[in-house]
Amino acid sequence: MRIDLPASIAPSIAPLRGFIHRAHRVHPMISTCQTSTTARIVMPMTKAFAIGSSRFNFQAAKQRSRLLKAMRSWFDSHGYLEVDTPLLSPDLIPEPTIHTFATTFSHEFLGSREFYLVPSPEVFMKKLLAAGSGSIYQFSHCFRNNEQIGSHHNPEFTMLEYYTLDADEQDSMALTEELLAATAPKNCPDHLLPPFRKMSMAAACHAYAGIDLEKNQDVRDLRRAALRLGLSLPEEPESWEDTFNRIFLTFVEPSLPQDKPLVLDKYPIQIECLAAEDETGPWRKRWEMYAGGVELANCYDEMRDAQKIRAYYRKEYAKLSTERSQNGAVIPDADLSFADIFTKDFPRCSGVAMGMDRLLMLQTGITSLKGVILFPFPAMLGDG
Repeated sequence: MRIDLPASIAPSIAPLRGFIHRAHRVHPMISTCQTSTTARIVMPMTKAFAIGSSRFNFQAAKQRSRLLKAMRSWFDSHGYLEVDTPLLSPDLIPEPTIHTFATTFSHEFLGSREFYLVPSPEVFMKKLLAAGSGSIYQFSHCFRNNEQIGSHHNPEFTMLEYYTLDADEQDSMALTEELLAATAPKNCPDHLLPPFRKMSMAAACHAYAGIDLEKNQDVRDLRRAALRLGLSLPEEPESWEDTFNRIFLTFVEPSLPQDKPLVLDKYPIQIECLAAEDETGPWRKRWEMYAGGVELANCYDEMRDAQKIRAYYRKEYAKLSTERSQNGAVIPDADLSFADIFTKDFPRCSGVAMGMDRLLMLQTGITSLKGVILFPFPAMLGDG
């Protein structure tokens, strides 16, 4: 389908052009062009866009509405403030494993500048915490580029993110159990309901891969352990984290029990992130929750040391820039002054990020995100 837009409204779609330009790399049927008098968008029309199409799952939409209302009621009753932060940001936390959608702000007098669709609202929410917001939450649309598109992945998704003051990751675990128990639908499958099953990452690796993480802190030892498991490793040396991920994704994650929600805590310290370090061993105070074999939530005891956060920014931005300068991927700006908000007054807190589309999918017994997202990305690509 081709839509010709008058030149008078062409500037309003300017931010879309960067998005569409990059989407064209993914799917050749999406393209864009512009003349001096018109802007034209060329993209396929699918049944999913037809008004009244039976492909819209309005029952799932009603369940999403009910779930969000129930969660808002729970957060309100526990003293959290709901916030609404921007989807476009001039800078992001440098995270080499997360690819970014970029677009360009253009103005006749202010010039142009690249902005990024947020992969999470973390930067903005931590600025609010530093300014004295108290405990906060929000439901945010988030965006991740260049990832698998399938039953459990959609480039645009809804994230629930909440920060609790005077709490660590263990407190957040208890709060999350309470939240899910209080807001689950009446027919929610038992394997999605608390109490959570809890396991350290070291225990999971020992149980399902036979690897003692404490004895394999050196990358050479871990590499030998991976080879003994039969994994193929690249000739070029790779990081401890990369080898660990091969082991985890091949042997551990597929074997995790699914009879109850499972929380894996005490993540290896070599996996760089903004979670505080654990005083009891080479771990970070972080957990992730799986339900029905699907990764559903991620939690930190938030790091508050400005020097360590600044060092993290420098190290991860250098790594990200090096990798992406080789393949032409978007290199989002990172604002080193972000670390300055972590003064002695920055509150002790713990943050949780939860995938709402995945939670809704599991609660409704639907097997694909396409069943709970009204406009799934594959339909916009014309692929179903």
